Amino acid sequence: MYSYKKIKVAFFADILTRDHDGAIKTMYQIIDKIPEEQFEFMLCTGTPPEEKTNHKILQIPSLTLPFNANYKACIPYFNSNKLVKTLEEFKPDVIHISTPSPLGFFGLNYAKKNHIPTLSIYHTHFVSYIQYYFNRLPFLIKPVESIVKNIYQSFYNFCNMVYVPTRQMINELRDCGVSNQPLKLWQRGIDTGLFNPSKKDRNFIQQLTGNDKPCILFASRLVWEKNLETLFNIYDEAEAQNLDVNFIIAGSGVAEQVARKRMKKAFFLGFLNHEELSKVYASSDVFVFPSISETFGNVVVEAMASGCVPVIARGGGSQSLVMDGVTGFLCGPYNVNEYVENIKKVLHSPALKEIIQQNAIHYASTFNWDRLTNEYFNDLQTLADSLPIYKNDVLKPNEIMPTNYAI
Repeated sequence: MYSYKKIKVAFFADILTRDHDGAIKTMYQIIDKIPEEQFEFMLCTGTPPEEKTNHKILQIPSLTLPFNANYKACIPYFNSNKLVKTLEEFKPDVIHISTPSPLGFFGLNYAKKNHIPTLSIYHTHFVSYIQYYFNRLPFLIKPVESIVKNIYQSFYNFCNMVYVPTRQMINELRDCGVSNQPLKLWQRGIDTGLFNPSKKDRNFIQQLTGNDKPCILFASRLVWEKNLETLFNIYDEAEAQNLDVNFIIAGSGVAEQVARKRMKKAFFLGFLNHEELSKVYASSDVFVFPSISETFGNVVVEAMASGCVPVIARGGGSQSLVMDGVTGFLCGPYNVNEYVENIKKVLHSPALKEIIQQNAIHYASTFNWDRLTNEYFNDLQTLADSLPIYKNDVLKPNEIMPTNYAI
């Protein structure tokens, strides 16, 4: 039962450009389903929605990240007095914080100071990115991992509820020192009206490729933390074995030019809208995905729902989505031969392919956004109706990130 008074939610996210990445797609599944007769949201962000919205917007100063031009991080301390005043006028009952960025810690500090319950969703497995961004400075990997784990502890241990998309990620957060108390399994949904085998269109694919060869698809942002070097090596091994297939790359990103040079015969489609992507999934035969940095792996479920057999890394959150040999295949994250052998199994055995497709389609159908968002709004109600419990009701200076902290 909902109370007659609208619950006010301050929703903190550095970027809110629709379809920017998987995390923001998840946020919009929530935002698009807000029951406005029961909830009032204020979106606190550095990059607000491009389309019109009924929700209040609190725009926060932001800077483009020097190592990734596709992302902007909010710098709330440039104008903190105004931000605090706006929040005080809004009077949130619950604070939703998307990530442990400077903006996230600003929201958490505000929440704790004002005894407002907080909810976060674990979107990005930052600790897994370190090996890619510090591969030329390997002596820094362990120290930086230690810093990231300390940030996780300082942030998630002070949230009242943390949604985590897979049990694998719950275990990894525990290993990072995050308490089990706030962690709650909350997976992801899928629009099976959009992603399904009926979208198969061989003419569409043949117009792109100019042939009717089997298609191996990679769909994701082209960034190094997706384990792109292994993708390149899979391509090279397929070429060396004269595998008569098309490699199709859907997505763009900072590594795109390198990828084009390394995969000269591949078909690069760039960024696709949902309708185009659904056709590519359903018209391709195998979805290859070597990333081990996913908390969940939306693209894996989209491929499964479309009848595109996943051959993915045994690592990160995505591995929780595939039962090896039943709904797809799991491979050693860097074992190129294993990926290629599993691709060949799918292509050379139509009967096996059909069984795996049917299993995967059925499994993907269990991921339901309506159920998940109803759970989210019920949890907001529960948090708003309860008073959070703090240690001695006062935060100690070393228990939360200081306001001048910068990542």
